[in-house]
Amino acid sequence: MRLIGLTGGIASGKSTFAAALRELGAPVIDADALAHAAVRQGTPALEEIARTFGPGAIGPDGELDRKGVGAIVFSDPAARARLEGIVHPAVRAAMAAETARLASAGTELAFYDVPLLFERGLERELDCVVVVHVPPAVQLARLEARDGIGPAEARARLDAQMPIDEKARRADVLVENTGDVASLRARAAPLLAALRSGLGRRLPNAPPARY
Repeated sequence: MRLIGLTGGIASGKSTFAAALRELGAPVIDADALAHAAVRQGTPALEEIARTFGPGAIGPDGELDRKGVGAIVFSDPAARARLEGIVHPAVRAAMAAETARLASAGTELAFYDVPLLFERGLERELDCVVVVHVPPAVQLARLEARDGIGPAEARARLDAQMPIDEKARRADVLVENTGDVASLRARAAPLLAALRSGLGRRLPNAPPARY
């Protein structure tokens, strides 16, 4: 089974594009959903988090107190590393199980939707990487409009991520999202057809394919 990475930046349209791919019948594995499931009540990962960060890491409902744990690790790189050391292996195990399930069902191609794909070095494990790209100025304006925030806060959020143009530079395939939602969604079918026909990793230093 070919596994295609799908990523982008905040307000780039990645989630909209992923939904369009799903509607066309392509399996899309959501890394965020796997991460949430990996630390649900009763999981070994949540038990390890409680042992590491104390009972305050668990909310009254028995689930992870994301806000509380987030406050702990936000300004403490060592604590963040400990948390990632618990969560990431659990997510990888869940990912391996899901890809095995899809492959055993005869699936020929699936997407792995990962916001921090390049940041985690996952491109090496994928057949190719698709980046949903917008120019930084457009990304900033869309983030402000979407979340109802000012330019300073929007800029701070973008600065906390790998720049969208750097992700574009590393992409094998670029999906340009400079138009409306309908225009973005219309790009899903041609891309899916090309990937099913063998579109894959580009040659070193070659420009990415564009859709």
